[in-house]
Amino acid sequence: MDALSRVSPRSCEVLVVGGGPSGAACAYWLASAGHDVVLVERKRYPREKTCGDGLTPRSVRQLEDMGLGDELAGAGHRFSGLRSHGFGRTLELTWPDHPTLPGYGYVITRKDLDALVAERATKAGAMVWDATEAIEPLVEGGLVRGATVKSKYNDGGPVAVRARYTVVADGANSRFGRSLGTSRNRSYPLGMAIRGYWTSPRHDEPWIDSWLDIRDKGGNVLPGYGWIFPVGDGRINVGVGLLSTFNQWKAVNTTHLLQNFAEYAPPSWEIRPETSCGPATGGRLPMGMSVGPHVGPTWLVTGDAGGTINPFNGEGIAYAYESGRFAADAVHLALASGDGMALHTYEKRLELEYDLYYKVARAFVRVIGHPELMKVLVSTGMRSRSLMDWVLRIMANLLRPDEVGPAEAAYKALRALARLVPDGS
Repeated sequence: MDALSRVSPRSCEVLVVGGGPSGAACAYWLASAGHDVVLVERKRYPREKTCGDGLTPRSVRQLEDMGLGDELAGAGHRFSGLRSHGFGRTLELTWPDHPTLPGYGYVITRKDLDALVAERATKAGAMVWDATEAIEPLVEGGLVRGATVKSKYNDGGPVAVRARYTVVADGANSRFGRSLGTSRNRSYPLGMAIRGYWTSPRHDEPWIDSWLDIRDKGGNVLPGYGWIFPVGDGRINVGVGLLSTFNQWKAVNTTHLLQNFAEYAPPSWEIRPETSCGPATGGRLPMGMSVGPHVGPTWLVTGDAGGTINPFNGEGIAYAYESGRFAADAVHLALASGDGMALHTYEKRLELEYDLYYKVARAFVRVIGHPELMKVLVSTGMRSRSLMDWVLRIMANLLRPDEVGPAEAAYKALRALARLVPDGS
């Protein structure tokens, strides 16, 4: 996808700002429905992106629905489930049976994955301009009608791309979204994560590994988790995540925390300075539908730009693909009907799919923000395989339709626990 000579003033039905998972998925589904779509991505594909690189069955389902099953199998490293570690115990938990989701996941770098999906959108008929940034919204008659864009590889100045509808999918920092008035609800949880790559003899393990008892230099358990994901190409993705519900989280140096975790990991992984593939990178993760509004008169906000990351496990890719698809459905309905009010079906879809689940998640992370409670919950759970199997289904959002009842029960239990935690403590 070459931005050279292709960026020029034009009009289209839909402008998608951002070419990560959510934006590229949205562009794919809209183009597949026959719509005139332009997608602009600030960086040039393939580009690095800070991520754990793990795809759960929810992500795999979306990619396979886009016709990328063969490409994913060829480029990704397939794994069977989660190997969970905590307080001296280890449990190997295969992905649960589900009527609509596969029983496997993949590890694939975002550098490869995002380029695959963007190329798929191109083949579906979308115009994909990489190395092109949406500088500011075009506002006409009080309504957003596209954006002014600038290509890094064009000698000319910014050009106008006019669109009936605009989809904002420019990631967690979402400068474009903020220019439209989106903001994060600061009472909702925020995550911090950092990851790096190391070469390792265990690069092709059949599991993704997580540690539920990460510790600081003093040996204190922190509310977060560490991971080692096998990339399958000689490398492993190693990282740690931390939650803002921990009252001292701003004082934690995540680079030091990652170093502590690397030293704590079993020696067989060979995570050492001499096996490092380069400096670690990190960022903040808006979670639990914390950013809004998601709908404006002529625009929608999707993926990380809308704070759709799962607070249970920090997973963002599945929800980016799903929300991008939901947005495409709403925009298609608006274009087909000629009624812009159809955009509000997107907000209703988000509520239907995620509202109860994210209530459970937000209650959960508030509870585990207190290390003493987290230690009790994790150490108790690690003693019961059947309990942890069920916890895996909840945390990876793999509950079957007949398990909504248990989800409601979990929410009530966590809400009761949360009430025992004093505000501000």
